[in-house]
Amino acid sequence: MTTIIFNGKKYRHQTNETVLDTLLKADIQIPNGCREGVCQSCLMRSLDAVPPSLSQKGLKESLQLQKFFLACRCNPEQDMAVALPEHELANITAIVSHKEALSVDIMRFVLSFQEPFQFFAGQFVNLTRFDGLTRSYSIANLPGQDNILEFHIKRLPFGRFSSWAHNDLKPGTALKVSEAKGSCHYLLGKSGQPMLLIGTGSGLAPLAGIINDALSNNHQAPIKLYHGSSEPKGLYLVDEMRSLAKTYHNFDYNPCVSLAKATDSFKQGRAHDVALADTPNLSGWRVYLCGHPEMVQQSKMSAYLKGASLNDIYADAFYTTPG
Repeated sequence: MTTIIFNGKKYRHQTNETVLDTLLKADIQIPNGCREGVCQSCLMRSLDAVPPSLSQKGLKESLQLQKFFLACRCNPEQDMAVALPEHELANITAIVSHKEALSVDIMRFVLSFQEPFQFFAGQFVNLTRFDGLTRSYSIANLPGQDNILEFHIKRLPFGRFSSWAHNDLKPGTALKVSEAKGSCHYLLGKSGQPMLLIGTGSGLAPLAGIINDALSNNHQAPIKLYHGSSEPKGLYLVDEMRSLAKTYHNFDYNPCVSLAKATDSFKQGRAHDVALADTPNLSGWRVYLCGHPEMVQQSKMSAYLKGASLNDIYADAFYTTPG
């Protein structure tokens, strides 16, 4: 007999039960549907033990690495602490240590922690200010960099959090930070798979992290980045990306502007249109899409139709929250 720990309480787990059985028997409401591992509505995460392989069958590799599993298929042979995806860890406090403008409407913020913070470059966290106002932002830096997280926050029209961050958030201010979430990050062991990354606006933030992660891990296959903006002034990190392209022969940087004629500095057109025209056959490619929801949705379908497997398409749509 083993023990399942959920929300700090222990529950006895019988050998013929799944984690879902054990928790439902204890009157704990866990989302579930087919109970056959197909609908994946009972997705949970282990906070300690590695889940049995059967319980991770059908999940993206990025989720498997983060110890996500299907509760209806999980019969652990050892004690396991588990959590629902949205209730994994309590928020922790970080201090704003740096702030600088990257473009006319995008600001870089660096948050510092007293203890190491676990994440993959490209994931996102929820940032919460003093009054509880919370927004999600993607991580732009690599792990292991002096216990910091870097974010690129775009000022949105009528955006309460983004306007406050640009105008009033200063170094020394404390913010609450959730655990890192999301499957949009680099996968180790896939150095031979070509990568196409398409982003708009501050969608470059997670893509920059993913690219640096790939290059620092000696990724061998081609890496193509297409970053788009409606106007040239909306592009940012241009010098940094060009420097990477000069240093790494397999990295190709393509800034795109939709409302201006092409120059030596950028290509004309929407980033996803240019990218998909340049690479018409995406069979075997891994595709990352970050930024405007409409771009992400259109590109996801187009990439699939051009041969990319759905399991190789990682999307992070930046939805805006009213008010």
